[in-house]
Amino acid sequence: MIKRFINRVHPKRWLVSPRIVICVPCGSTPVERRAIRDSALAAGAHQVWLVEEPMAAAIGAGLPVTEATGSMIVDIGGGTTEVGVIALEGEVFSSSVRVGGDKMDEAIVNYVRRVHNLMIGEATAERIKLDIGRALKPKNGKGKEIEIKGRDLLVGGPKSVKLNQAEVAEALAEPLARMLEGIRTALERTPPELSGDIAERGLVLSGGGALLEGLDEYMRRATNLPVMIAENPLMCVALGCGKILEHTTAYAQILRDN
Repeated sequence: MIKRFINRVHPKRWLVSPRIVICVPCGSTPVERRAIRDSALAAGAHQVWLVEEPMAAAIGAGLPVTEATGSMIVDIGGGTTEVGVIALEGEVFSSSVRVGGDKMDEAIVNYVRRVHNLMIGEATAERIKLDIGRALKPKNGKGKEIEIKGRDLLVGGPKSVKLNQAEVAEALAEPLARMLEGIRTALERTPPELSGDIAERGLVLSGGGALLEGLDEYMRRATNLPVMIAENPLMCVALGCGKILEHTTAYAQILRDN
């Protein structure tokens, strides 16, 4: 895969020896990081830097990571939620919670099976999440509905039911609570001198999970902090990697640490 990426950017590989920035979860082990680095070098890279996802997401979201003030980023990906408190180009605290978009899909599958006796696939669960997914129950009762089809667990045949936003919010309550637990842990372990900055500026959500409707309000109510969604949450990590490569001098400390 890395070779394919290099070929798309540099078709004439024998003339170049590219530098590569690869993002890794902050919970990855040294063995996993070494394997990633070795794979990139074997694919033809001249130099490989591994940057933790919270740092790349914060840079991509436009947070002032080089300043002495504290910034908090929550990057919600498919497999993990990365939480980072950043100041002076360093991660004051970072953690990785094994909950993300995939766990949300799994929670919807389990809810539909338990409540409606209907077996659906992960693709259907993801469509439900994207179409009517909400972090908070609608104020007007059940909210929007969607018709879903699957296999009836009682008789074994095909069956269709209607699912509403209130039910989806109930299904997502458990994975969202686990995300929130990781955020609270980060807030508890943040040094007091940076806690004031976060209390004033709040936290920023990035990643595909940040697009879940009402998630910012859910986090705001639970933490009593300002919560903002990055301008381009899906691309924050990639944009952050690009900025690091474009301005290696400005982010020399980050590259030196990695």
